[in-house]
Amino acid sequence: MKNFKPLLPKNHHGCPYLLLAPMEGVGDRAFRRAMAAIGGFDEACTEFLRVPAKAHVPSLAKQYHADETAPIPQAAQIMGSDPDLMAEMARQLAARGAPRIDLNCGCPSNTVTGRGAGSSLLKDPEHLHKVAKAIVDAVEVPVTAKLRSGFDDTSLFKENLLAAQSSGIQFLTLHPRTKAEGYGPPARWDLIAEAKELLSIPLVGNGDILTVQHAVDMLRQTQCDALMIGRGSVINPFIFLEIKSHFSDLPFQKSWESFIHFINTFVQDFPPEVTINRQISKLKQLMGFLFKGNDRLIEHRQSILTSNFSDIPSFLEFSLSIYQKQQRWTG
Repeated sequence: MKNFKPLLPKNHHGCPYLLLAPMEGVGDRAFRRAMAAIGGFDEACTEFLRVPAKAHVPSLAKQYHADETAPIPQAAQIMGSDPDLMAEMARQLAARGAPRIDLNCGCPSNTVTGRGAGSSLLKDPEHLHKVAKAIVDAVEVPVTAKLRSGFDDTSLFKENLLAAQSSGIQFLTLHPRTKAEGYGPPARWDLIAEAKELLSIPLVGNGDILTVQHAVDMLRQTQCDALMIGRGSVINPFIFLEIKSHFSDLPFQKSWESFIHFINTFVQDFPPEVTINRQISKLKQLMGFLFKGNDRLIEHRQSILTSNFSDIPSFLEFSLSIYQKQQRWTG
């Protein structure tokens, strides 16, 4: 039996452990580093690292860099369906300093699920258990899993949760939507509450946490042990600091200076080989989320997404001037 220190401790103000969600696309290295520049969360996680059939695992593992969000620890999420390859990937990542390995059992992409990975694991609890246990047995660092509530429906909800738990994982994160539901309907927090009753390992709640009040409501309604936030952190990069402020009763005020630091860190982390058009596309994706922040911003969102600029400074001047006018921050 491996003995790990508690992985999801509350802070001294009673704030639950806060995790930045792994997110394909928008949650890339540039975004994680920009979020780390603001801070507030206790742990990050990479977007999934694919482990396809016949993978050359050592080459794939080199995508992971433990210090990307330093001093905030960064876990590694892996996705695949071959137990032996997934175990070897976990070993390679642990050797590269990953403090935790997370198994992706939730990606809804048809490209992924067509190959038996991601949320496809939810169709076969026995195989889910086999993959998770292979990873657990392979490494001396904590292993966790992130699940959706089912594939087409929730008929195997209980079986999947128990299969994951019995593999020896240290905690489970639940995004309470099925693969078929994608990101459309409201997340079913009642399923998080049901999972909390069922499981003996800690449970992380995830889904539709866009404000501090949502975070408080999820904790109250589900009794989950920790919170993972994805989309809400892209819309409002300060959400983790705001949650911690709520629990500490210490005031927190967003500042324009901090926001610009977030944007600059994001831009500076673009790899040099990425074209200007691709960089602007990534910025538009980020701005598309940021402009969902309030009713004053959202009415300008389309003008940002359809704008036509050939250089980053011009695009930033255009979009940030609109953004700043609609905010009431200090600094």
